[in-house]
Amino acid sequence: MTTLLTTEPVQLGPLALPGDLVLPHRPLGLVMFVHGSGSGRHSPRNRWVADVFHRHHLGTLLFDLLTEEEAQDRRKVFDIELLGRRVVEAIHWTSHHPELAHLHLGLFGASTGAAAALVAAAGQPARVAAVVSRGGRPDLAMDALPQVQAPTLLIVGGLDTEVLALNRQALRRLKAPRRLEVVPGANHLFEEPGALGSVAIFASCWFEQYLGIERHP
Repeated sequence: MTTLLTTEPVQLGPLALPGDLVLPHRPLGLVMFVHGSGSGRHSPRNRWVADVFHRHHLGTLLFDLLTEEEAQDRRKVFDIELLGRRVVEAIHWTSHHPELAHLHLGLFGASTGAAAALVAAAGQPARVAAVVSRGGRPDLAMDALPQVQAPTLLIVGGLDTEVLALNRQALRRLKAPRRLEVVPGANHLFEEPGALGSVAIFASCWFEQYLGIERHP
């Protein structure tokens, strides 16, 4: 499978942060990773999931929402308004990128990044075609959830009981097509054997369904 792999700056307002873009041949769409606290574009787990997406003909964009200095400030790590604004700026960047502007866009958020992805999806209904939350905190974006028009999949570990309860509350606030998938025997980080693979398959199928309406040349 032929792929295009580039590392280039993602323009986030006045900031230009490094991003890793991979486009398989004739991609069905583009999935933007929105990392949560303690993660980033170099995370082996994020890159493993991205590789699964590539095998499903989905392009990926991995980048960091915060500078290294900002990431040391826990207030910024949990500032959903700031993170959501950065995601919107990254969405605008893709809309003006010659290789990406025509692709349907999905957001793959984890932890606090899932809340930021949902805030951005609520504000960019014409651009965001699907959202997947992995072990996310959509409850941190409760006010934005009724405005989300993109079909949204929430994936939670069965042993992550507190986050599972919060996701069930969030599910009731969503008005768009939505689903909750529970991975049995998995905790918050999906470190158990096969757990992350289940996440990748659930997410791949969701993005294929809602990003792959038509193949792009």
